[in-house]
Amino acid sequence: MALAREKRLPPLHLSLNVPSRPAVQEPAFRHANPPLAPPPSASSTPLARSSQFRLADFDRLAVLGRGNGGTVYKVCHRETGALYALKVLHQGDAAEADILGRTASPFVVRCHSVLPAASGDVALLLELADGGSLDSVKNRGGAFPEPALAEVAAQALSGLAYLHARRIVHLDIKPANLLATAAGEVKVADFGIAKVLSRAGDHCTSYVGTAAYMSPERFDPEAHGGHYDPCAADVWSLGVTVLELLVGRYPLLPAGQQPNWAALMCAICFGEPPSLPDGAASPELRSFVAACLQKDYRKRASVAELLAHPFVAGRDVTRSRRALRELVAEA
Repeated sequence: MALAREKRLPPLHLSLNVPSRPAVQEPAFRHANPPLAPPPSASSTPLARSSQFRLADFDRLAVLGRGNGGTVYKVCHRETGALYALKVLHQGDAAEADILGRTASPFVVRCHSVLPAASGDVALLLELADGGSLDSVKNRGGAFPEPALAEVAAQALSGLAYLHARRIVHLDIKPANLLATAAGEVKVADFGIAKVLSRAGDHCTSYVGTAAYMSPERFDPEAHGGHYDPCAADVWSLGVTVLELLVGRYPLLPAGQQPNWAALMCAICFGEPPSLPDGAASPELRSFVAACLQKDYRKRASVAELLAHPFVAGRDVTRSRRALRELVAEA
């Protein structure tokens, strides 16, 4: 049966690795029916504020990452010396630019301008997160201490609250798509497969994404009616991300096991979350992860509920921010 389902599903990405501000809580909402927020006015969006750049004004310094959607470079503006990230989107796909043009949040990576590139490609001039992705921080510095992890969760949830209130769902939350700064900020990035829902509470049928971080209802659509709540799917992905940063490796498979389609389906759809040794996590963190990783999306916690969870709301903000800054600096 598993093999038959595999043939009917579209190809899935199996790779696990690609390339003092307190967390702000958005107004509480259930992920099934968030209230609509008016889109930013034309004068307040990042793209409207800054359109004077040209691609020829920048020198490429390094490659920050490569993926199916494009390549990200570290670039320097010749006139000012300012550093940015430049994401060149292949095949002229401007959907990500459209989504970023709707956002203006400190918890979402800022897009300064959209620049035409060679051969019909489009380039996004983005703010540069000097700490790199949380995936790279984990790979350099190892597992995250719990105070730093609480700050990551708080800021990532604040970013998701902002997006979901505007009917934007990310659909690819993972350590590689959360960026960090030396100041201890966390920003949601890479909106290559994100969607803008037509109405609040809409379900979704898109199954493109990174299979290892997909929720059960996304990974096995036939068992869930062929559609899913995308806000709840983002919550699952964040839960896997938090657990991965805690243990220092992808957590839903045994260490060293290859993340092939069959292994991931068994782990995500039928397996239980890995048991953590005594002392490896506080009761608050265990409860937080369990609330994210409910297999039935109807029982999964909402973003608003997770922002109010003791692991996030009860953290010592000063200590957590300091722990995250120190971790990024050491990595």
